[in-house]
Amino acid sequence: MAATAERMKQLVASNLEVDGKPLGPDFDLGASLADAGVSSMDIVAFAKVVAQEFSVEITRENCPTLNSLQELVDAIDAREG
Repeated sequence: MAATAERMKQLVASNLEVDGKPLGPDFDLGASLADAGVSSMDIVAFAKVVAQEFSVEITRENCPTLNSLQELVDAIDAREG
């Protein structure tokens, strides 16, 4: 759903920074957060925000299987659909 992707972009814009600058709502959800320069600690903190926002469980075990936020958006939509 487009609504899930839009909400994810809003969460990125309000919660993630690289070198003190927000990633912004135009961040490509298909891109890797690590490749974009987001620290592993910030990724973990962001995962907690996403888990709370979408009422999903994100574990250490399933994090490595997610290559992008778009894959997470797809998984959330599949669960709701």
